[in-house]
Amino acid sequence: MKCPFCGFAQDRVVDSRESKEADSIRRRRECEKCLRRFTTYERIDEIPYMVVKKDGRREKFERHKVLAGLLRACEKRPVSSSKLEAVVDATEAYLMDAADRERTTTEIGELIMENLKLLDTVAYIRFASVYRDFKDVREFKEELEQLLQTREPNREHGRRK
Repeated sequence: MKCPFCGFAQDRVVDSRESKEADSIRRRRECEKCLRRFTTYERIDEIPYMVVKKDGRREKFERHKVLAGLLRACEKRPVSSSKLEAVVDATEAYLMDAADRERTTTEIGELIMENLKLLDTVAYIRFASVYRDFKDVREFKEELEQLLQTREPNREHGRRK
């Protein structure tokens, strides 16, 4: 396992434990060169879950792609990495629930956006702007107005108490 900090290939396992769902093993490792610690997960390699793209192509689901998109959307935002990991876990669980082991990018994108909307509205708008591929400012404005409409009743409700 290469160290994500210095690239050195030798490390030692400091701690190992099974995940709560018993579907992976979490290993805490320490690089033998820079002595920094990092976490890896071992998962059983099984029949891949597939994502059906908008043009009909099918691709293997890759956690790291979802996490990379979330990290870009949450850049410089107060969203912890554990919350982002939970969104990725929920997305993967949603895919696992599919009877035929596949979901459309539309279904997956909507699920991610709903989770992001609860975490951070700015990150939600960033993700939605890329995911929905707004054609012009009007479409972007409509999305913002919808977001404000759903948030305003919550604020008014909070004031009445």
